[in-house]
Amino acid sequence: MRILVVDDEEGMRHMLSVILKKEGCEAATAADGASALRALEKDPFDFILCDIKMPGLDGPGFLRELKKLDIHPAVIMMSAYGTMDTALECMRLGAYDYISKPFRPDEIMLTIRKAEERENLRAENDRLRREAARDYEEIYAADRKMVEVLELVRKVSDYDTTVLVTGETGTGKELIARAIHKGGKRREAPFVAVNCGAIPEELLESELFGHVRGAFTDAVRTKNGLFHEASHGTIFLDEVGELPKELQVKLLRVLQEGEVRRVGDTKSARVDVRVVAATARDLEEEIKKGAFREDLFYRLNVMPVHLPPLRERKGDIPGLVRLFIGRYTRKYSKRIKAAANDAMDALSSYRWPGNIRELENVMERAVILEDTDTIQLKNLPFFKKGDPAQVRSGHDMLSIKKAEEAIERELIKKALEMTNGNKTRAAELLEISHRALLYKVKSYGL
Repeated sequence: MRILVVDDEEGMRHMLSVILKKEGCEAATAADGASALRALEKDPFDFILCDIKMPGLDGPGFLRELKKLDIHPAVIMMSAYGTMDTALECMRLGAYDYISKPFRPDEIMLTIRKAEERENLRAENDRLRREAARDYEEIYAADRKMVEVLELVRKVSDYDTTVLVTGETGTGKELIARAIHKGGKRREAPFVAVNCGAIPEELLESELFGHVRGAFTDAVRTKNGLFHEASHGTIFLDEVGELPKELQVKLLRVLQEGEVRRVGDTKSARVDVRVVAATARDLEEEIKKGAFREDLFYRLNVMPVHLPPLRERKGDIPGLVRLFIGRYTRKYSKRIKAAANDAMDALSSYRWPGNIRELENVMERAVILEDTDTIQLKNLPFFKKGDPAQVRSGHDMLSIKKAEEAIERELIKKALEMTNGNKTRAAELLEISHRALLYKVKSYGL
């Protein structure tokens, strides 16, 4: 802690400096309010110990001047002569506390520690508020459909009910899940995200529920699963439709009983976790095919939140384009202000099968390629002449299905090229499951 001692008595300044340094604090001194203000303009301080009665600029006057500076150290007032009215006036002017002279060394340190604790709590609360605000700000919602989604998110956040977030790949399901967590009473506890399709099937049960030592060949020690890691917080089960049937039964038990059983254990353990799940699959169709349990679906779907694809929330595209231009011009130190009119028209007319994730990737590439202060049509990679994904207007490609398949094929091809054919890594880049990638590679003959 850096502490500034403001007192017109040299003996008091010296005594307080000695006390503070013995407690591991860094102390500086000033003989009056004016000197203290000059010191504050040069160096930052965490706390200020300030006398009330001083020649020139006294304690209350110092507090008034301090308000004009863009700094907010906690101020503790001291006086041997002050009345209760003076103390209250100082508190109204922003002082944290008041202590009467003479005081014992432990008394002054106790007051400082209390102030430190309060400042730490205030900083943590500010951080949490900023994070919560950021989570909602990143979910751009100008289109009526997304405004309605955010209203629903705000309503369900404070309740522990299970939420099922549905929507196409790239619509921002994890962002919505984080917003639900940050907006609720569990916000200070962990948020644990797990992609059920990215973890090999033979490891998934151990990852989710943990295992005991000796449960299988490599189980050299007992390990808690992700449900334990998310204790008192939220676990986000992304791509829950990828869960094997035998694990669906065990997840159902967790939701019904609030208990998990580690692999190889004979006893179950209680867990206090909120579950938010997400899927790009139509689970009702999966139920008809026998691939997903109907009872689990109803347990997960207590509060459904559906994210519309970007092609159904076209009103958000201009704002998202501006958001991504700002984000990547800062990241790459560019001076790009906007997108040209023809580029914005092309961006707005495109159907975006990869949704917001695809739009963000396109804008990042466009910012990197652009040499002027305006994004030009030629620098939108998916709109170049001859590109199989070219869509310059709503009528350029009559088959929506073929256009989407062409783009998906190109994205998979590029991911495989970037990873030298490593399908596990390519699936991570594409943010789809390994099994889904294998199916698409075979389907497209890649």
